[in-house]
Amino acid sequence: MAKRKRLGGPLQDHLAPSEPASGSAAASAPIARIAGETSVNAAFDEVRQELDSARSEGRLVLRLPLEGIETAWLIRDRFDPGTGEDPDFAALLDSLRDHGQRSPIEVADMGQGRYGLISGWRRLTALRQLHEETGEARFATVLALLRKPENAQSAYLAMVEENEIRLGLSYYERARIAAKAVEAGIYPSTKSALQSLFATASRAKRSKIGSFLTLYQTLGDLVRFPQSLTERLGLSLARIVEADAGAEARLRAHLEAGNATGPEAEQTLLAEFIAAETTSVAASEPAPQAAPKPRDRKAPAASAPAGTEISPGVHLSQSGGTLRLSGPGVDSALRDALEAWLRGRARD
Repeated sequence: MAKRKRLGGPLQDHLAPSEPASGSAAASAPIARIAGETSVNAAFDEVRQELDSARSEGRLVLRLPLEGIETAWLIRDRFDPGTGEDPDFAALLDSLRDHGQRSPIEVADMGQGRYGLISGWRRLTALRQLHEETGEARFATVLALLRKPENAQSAYLAMVEENEIRLGLSYYERARIAAKAVEAGIYPSTKSALQSLFATASRAKRSKIGSFLTLYQTLGDLVRFPQSLTERLGLSLARIVEADAGAEARLRAHLEAGNATGPEAEQTLLAEFIAAETTSVAASEPAPQAAPKPRDRKAPAASAPAGTEISPGVHLSQSGGTLRLSGPGVDSALRDALEAWLRGRARD
């Protein structure tokens, strides 16, 4: 039997296991491997440091469980986050339901897995409501940016600025958070609270908030729908309270007796109070005396306001489709009260 010829030549040389050419080449392999591992570890360290930096600077969006967020960490500037009857809150619910959360809330780390809410109360409330209604896992967490406010004043300022940008607070709500911040010891006075919380507002706007502070200190949370209290109506009420020390008790009694169950009803109650107080003031004031005319000049006697006197100092006349109010009792407060009454009547 013929012996099988062994393979040789280039093919056998190619299939044969290679051996290191020299001892120095073999010795260099571990060094290269260590250098590579060191490079990878350095890259991981760099990524980790960047992530830690982004997290601490509020540039990294975290996904946190709803139950880990403390809404009472700050006194909220809004009277309430909203309900399904509020068109804006209903729109927020629909957006979250259809598209999920797009804008993160802001929180501060309280430790042990707890986070204090800075801004985003409406979004957090809406997610909690949707999770309770549907039980879906996508509504069980909230996207959040981690903030590190330097102090309590910085936290309150961040909350107010966020709400001013997204959905402006009413003047009554602005006055309320300034008063609450002073009560909590965050600011030493209402003046410093106004100057800090509303630093970007004009002086005229801060002055109006100051007028609403008088109204808030009078009524507190007796105003059930502060987000609907208009600037005109609130300023008229503040002027009445500032001018008459007894008006405070009358206003509180009027609101308590009315027991408004909706924003329109509350606006009507306040407008009625303004009208009553305006009429009372006009009736108590003596009629202005006309200055005597020179004898050598004969001027026609001033005529009384045309129309029927429907209340002291207020006359009503009609010409075709036009109604006219005239007299010393017609002022801006009466105008505001009449406007609020007509708007409430139109909604009914």
